[in-house]
Amino acid sequence: MNAVLRSIITPAAVIRLVLGWGAVVALSLFGSLLEAPAPAPLLITALVVIIGVILLCAFGVVHEAEHLAHRLGDPYGSLVLTLSIVLIEVILIAAVLLGPGDHATIARDSVMAVSMIILGAVVGICVLVGGLRHGDMEHNRTGTSAYLSLIVVLSALAFALPAVIGEDGSYLPWQEIPIIVLTIAIYVFFLVRQMGAQADDFREVDPRLVPAGTAQVETTQAGTAQLETAEVGSVPTGTAQAPAPAGTGHAGTAHAPAHPGILEIIATHRVEIVARLTLLVITVLPIVLLSHDMAALLDDGLSRLGAPTALSGIVIAMIVFLPETITAIRAAWQGEVQRVSNLCHGALVSTVGLTIPVVLVIGLLTGQQIVLAEGPANLLLLGVVILLSVATFAARKVTAVHGAALLIVFAAYGISVFS
Repeated sequence: MNAVLRSIITPAAVIRLVLGWGAVVALSLFGSLLEAPAPAPLLITALVVIIGVILLCAFGVVHEAEHLAHRLGDPYGSLVLTLSIVLIEVILIAAVLLGPGDHATIARDSVMAVSMIILGAVVGICVLVGGLRHGDMEHNRTGTSAYLSLIVVLSALAFALPAVIGEDGSYLPWQEIPIIVLTIAIYVFFLVRQMGAQADDFREVDPRLVPAGTAQVETTQAGTAQLETAEVGSVPTGTAQAPAPAGTGHAGTAHAPAHPGILEIIATHRVEIVARLTLLVITVLPIVLLSHDMAALLDDGLSRLGAPTALSGIVIAMIVFLPETITAIRAAWQGEVQRVSNLCHGALVSTVGLTIPVVLVIGLLTGQQIVLAEGPANLLLLGVVILLSVATFAARKVTAVHGAALLIVFAAYGISVFS
C-alpha cells in the first residue's frame, strides 16, 4: 500500500467502518429482540448506541468530503458529498415504497421535512454562526440564485400543483409522465451547467483579489501581472469581506483566477480521489441503513410518549443529512458562505429533483398512489421559508439577522408539527 493510501485508510477510518458495519450486521441478526413492544431500557440503549455510531460515521464522511472538496474545488467537491447522501436517501425511500404496507405519503413527508430542515434550520444556523463570527458575508449571487430558482420550480411541481390539477393529492397517471420528464430535464440541465460553463458561479467570492473600491483587474495572456492567490474558497478565518467592484462578470462578484480543469485534477490525483470516494460511500451507507432501522425504534418510543408521528420523519431526515450539516456549519465557521449554499441549496435541489421522478416512476410501475400535495399549513411555511431565502440571498451580503429569521420559520414549522 503506497503512501497515499496509507494516509487515507487510517486506523480511525478502519475503526469507523468496523463499528458502522458491525452495528448494521448486529441489527440484522438481533433486530427481532427490538420489535415492539421492546422493554424501555433496551429500547433506549439501542437508540443511544445507534445514534452514537451514526455520529461517528458522520464525522468520517465529513473528513473525506472536506479532503475531496479541497482537492476538487467547488462546485465539484460539494457536489460529491451532496449526491452521495441524496442518492442513498432516494434509494431508501424507494425501498420503503417497494416494501410491504401502504406508504403513499412517504416521499412527501420526507422531502417536506428535508426542505424545512435545510432551508430553515441548517442554512439559518450557518448564516447566524458565520454572521456572528465574520460579520457581513459576501456570496456569489448568480450561483445562489440558480439554486433558489430550481427550488421554487421543483417545490411547486412536488407539493402545490398536484393539489390543484390532481386528484386526492396525487397526479393523475397521464399527468405523471410529463412531470417526470420536466423534472429530470431541468435537473440534468442544471447539473451540466453547474459542472461546465457556469462552474465559476458556484465558487467562493475572494475579496483579496480586488481591493475595496477599485476596478477589477483584467489579466491578459502577456504583459499583465499574475495574481497569486490561495485555492478557491480558502478565505482565511476572520478575513473582512471587501465590497465587490462594479463591472464584474457575475452579479458584481469577483472570482479567483481560472480553476484547473476537473479532468486535469482527476488525472493528476486519480488514486487519492478514487480511494476517498470509495471510503466516503462505504462510510455513508451504514448511516442510512442504521437510520432505516432506527425509524421503527423511534416510532415505538414516540408512540409511547404520545408524540406526533411526523416527528419521526424529521429526526430521520436530520440524521441522514447530518454529515452535510456538519460540513456546512464548518464552512460557515470559516466564512465560506458560498460553500454553505452549495451544500445546503444544492442538497435540496438534488433531493427534490431525484426523489419526485423516482417515486412517480415506482407509482406508475406498481400501481401505487403517490400522494405529493401538502396541506395548507406546510405549504404556507414552505412558501415563507423559500421567499425568505430569496430575500436573504438576493442581498449582496448575508448577515446574522438573516440567519435568525430563517431559524424562526423553522421553529414555527416545529410548532405546526405538534399542533
